Amino acid sequence: MASEKEAALAAVPNDNPTIFDKIIKKEIPSDVVYEDEKVLAFRDINPQAPVHILIIPKVKDGLSGLSKAEERHVEILGSLLYVAKVIAKQEGLEDGYRIVINDGPSGCQSVYHIHVHLLGGRQMNWPPG
Repeated sequence: MASEKEAALAAVPNDNPTIFDKIIKKEIPSDVVYEDEKVLAFRDINPQAPVHILIIPKVKDGLSGLSKAEERHVEILGSLLYVAKVIAKQEGLEDGYRIVINDGPSGCQSVYHIHVHLLGGRQMNWPPG
């Protein structure tokens, strides 16, 4: 299995359907922890912390990464962060957690459908990466 760095470097940035689109359509099973009309959140299959949840918009709308954000994306970006807070509380992460958005090859983005990583359940280190 390729490392995340290798996967990110091999990924081709584009607006084609991704594995996340298949998860949204329920074509691929996932451990869903939150869902509303705009957002889907599920446990990462390769967790980097005891709690590692991916939070994604159900409609990509050209938002393959944070660097592609436009003013029209402000509402969904806010929703992703608010949902992260809701899930953190649901998961019992009262002592804190980390939010990560990888962007582009150097940012180690391997799926070009914007997503927020919610990591918690252990002491995080600084600096990251």
